Amino acid sequence: MIISAVIAILIAGGVYLVMQRGMVRIIIGTTLMSHGVNLLLLATGVGAWRDDPVADRTPVADAADPLPQAFVLTAIVISMAATAVMLAMAALGRDDDTTSAEDMERAQREFRSLETRGRAAHHINEQSAQARRRRLREEEY
Repeated sequence: MIISAVIAILIAGGVYLVMQRGMVRIIIGTTLMSHGVNLLLLATGVGAWRDDPVADRTPVADAADPLPQAFVLTAIVISMAATAVMLAMAALGRDDDTTSAEDMERAQREFRSLETRGRAAHHINEQSAQARRRRLREEEY
């Protein structure tokens, strides 16, 4: 009963956070939902009254099913990698949809066309050697 309540709380909290507007909340919500599903997969294994699935110690009829544990182990690795990718994308992204119309107008007024994370890019002078090299590369392709 307790494990089903924990699963319900994790899934409900994850769905609530996914319905929010912020990117970090969405990421935390998907992580909570993946933890809830992992607990659900473990609960389907019903290992509480079963013995270890070792062939020498336990008869086959009394052994626990190792497949849900393998699924959960794989799901943990996949959800960790997906969470890391989503957090990296959220950190590198410019903004999310939480800005207001006034913020958008101000951003358009103050727009710097070639700004990147970490450093500001600069325009290339059309007469420079760098521009000539770029034109030669483009002509080759």
